[in-house]
Amino acid sequence: MVDNATQRTVAVLGAGGIGGLIGALLAKAGHRVIIVGQPDTVDAVRADGIRVRSAQFGQFRVDVEADTELRQPVDACLIAVKQPDLMTAVDRIDPDVAGAALLVPLLNGIEHPGLLRRRYRPELVVPGVIRVESTRSEPGVIVHGSSFAEIDLAGHDGVRERIAALAAVLADAGIPTSVEEDETAMLWRKLFVLAPFALMTTHYRVSIGVVRTAHREELIAVLGEIAEIMGACGIPADIGAALRFYDSFPAGAMSSMQRDAQARRPLESDAIGGALLRISAAHAVPAPLTDRLVRAVDAG
Repeated sequence: MVDNATQRTVAVLGAGGIGGLIGALLAKAGHRVIIVGQPDTVDAVRADGIRVRSAQFGQFRVDVEADTELRQPVDACLIAVKQPDLMTAVDRIDPDVAGAALLVPLLNGIEHPGLLRRRYRPELVVPGVIRVESTRSEPGVIVHGSSFAEIDLAGHDGVRERIAALAAVLADAGIPTSVEEDETAMLWRKLFVLAPFALMTTHYRVSIGVVRTAHREELIAVLGEIAEIMGACGIPADIGAALRFYDSFPAGAMSSMQRDAQARRPLESDAIGGALLRISAAHAVPAPLTDRLVRAVDAG
């Protein structure tokens, strides 16, 4: 447990599978956590805390604070909502209240940092990517299915020491966290692996095990399209490494977009696939397979 001198106050906007897990782990490690979210989530967390069932961390329950908006300064605010909810959700985090806090979006896609930098102090927006399989089964209840949870962070050189300190806090709470030099490359690496996984599992309504076997040729072709888009942006891509990552996943693993589709929740297809198509058009790089998948997913 941390002492008062090293305790951090961290707000978490969105207590879903990712935000709930990170908030619970930080609270378990002794940090002050404030969940910011919708009234039903706030009520559930105030009443019963956050309950975690995890393949990696076991089962535990922690008490945390919760409110429908941020009302006091914090050291950092983790933004763990999904892209369709982003601009509505950030109304709960007033820029004047956030003040000098690091704003850490853990969203899919590559366009959200620019949106947030128009609302908050640009140098304080610290994009991150997370590798984890975690979901919220009901308000305040988190099911962490993967045997890993890892974060990469990147941001402005002027706050590099603060980013490193936050990375150390997350690592001490059980989430290995690295600080990357190149924000753009970091976000692209995540999107390169995520986009085919999300679009194909959602379109075909199957797990990654079926995609990587029955649809492997198409999977490789989609990776090839995205690699061409990345190349036009000056970012290298490793198709072989992506395939090895897919092959290492449990065969039954589903993407979060696939779960959202099954639950009839709004999809991140624009943040993931739409962003790819906008960039491919800007660089005149054809991406017909990606375009077909995005249209199919959007059509349901």
